[in-house]
Amino acid sequence: ARMETHSLLEFGAEAARFAQSLSPRAGEATVVALSGDVGAGKTTFVQAAAEALGVREIVASPTFVIMQKYELPQGPFVRLIHIDAYRLKETRELEVLGWWELIADPGNLVFIEWPEQVSGLLPSSSQKVTLMGDGDSRTITYDPAA
Repeated sequence: ARMETHSLLEFGAEAARFAQSLSPRAGEATVVALSGDVGAGKTTFVQAAAEALGVREIVASPTFVIMQKYELPQGPFVRLIHIDAYRLKETRELEVLGWWELIADPGNLVFIEWPEQVSGLLPSSSQKVTLMGDGDSRTITYDPAA
């Protein structure tokens, strides 16, 4: 499924809708793989999703720490995990951060930016979200449809 947004407000509202449409999977985390060029809005998408799920802290891009965790105040997920794989040189760098444990926990909703860097680690059930465009107009593509 593909959709267009024409303002930051619309883009945020779509990210919120998407986040609220997700529900936990049996026996594994829900993984959202966010692709798009620099400036396409990946972090903005996660920020709006996090806010919709009740995160009150400022969600900053975890470019330098690789991973941030946020407890969610109410269900259906227990925590949101935001990963930026841009600086990872090898998949082992993500594995040492506890990747396998993270994705085995159905309470986790994992958003990963630059998933291309660690494609071999992503579960086949991952929801792919591709962002294109900049400024006010963006195209969001969901695979599978969401």
